[in-house]
Amino acid sequence: MKRYCFIILFVLVSLYLLSCAPVIRKDLMNIAIREMSLSDIKRSPELYKGKLFVLGGIIVNTKASNEGSLVEAIYVPVNSRGYLKEVGSPHSRFLALFPKESGLLDPMIFQREREITIAGEFIGTREGKIDEMDYVYPLFKIKELYLWEERKDYYVIPPYYEPYPYWWDHPYWWRHRVPPYYW
Repeated sequence: MKRYCFIILFVLVSLYLLSCAPVIRKDLMNIAIREMSLSDIKRSPELYKGKLFVLGGIIVNTKASNEGSLVEAIYVPVNSRGYLKEVGSPHSRFLALFPKESGLLDPMIFQREREITIAGEFIGTREGKIDEMDYVYPLFKIKELYLWEERKDYYVIPPYYEPYPYWWDHPYWWRHRVPPYYW
């Protein structure tokens, strides 16, 4: 009996510990910078060059190019395990480069509005455009990437309830409720 209790306890503790695991490798999470402002990085990129960052994002666009797959995303801060926090009010964008040697990020899978968490080394800045506006993007080389499960909107139709108790619909009830001079 003690043996079964020990096995059940071991399984439960293992499941608990695995459920708290970070989405990015723990060694990368420990050395990476998580709390930062992309505007600070854009102002003085030479201070941050070569440093490792863990950041989250909502994908805007993914392109396959000669240098690799380039992901444009809206910045979302992450917590200590790599889970996305709330999107802050100052929306910033960044570019994340997945090198060609590492493979391809298929634009059909890494599509618009999917959420990602990346561990990436800051390479520098790159100029681009958002619609007609010029924009300076911080550029990160992806060391590790986690694509979050696609969110699906579910529309729930509330059940229909009769507005009155069932016995109100009975003809006998209406005959005695409504005065006879209305008939």
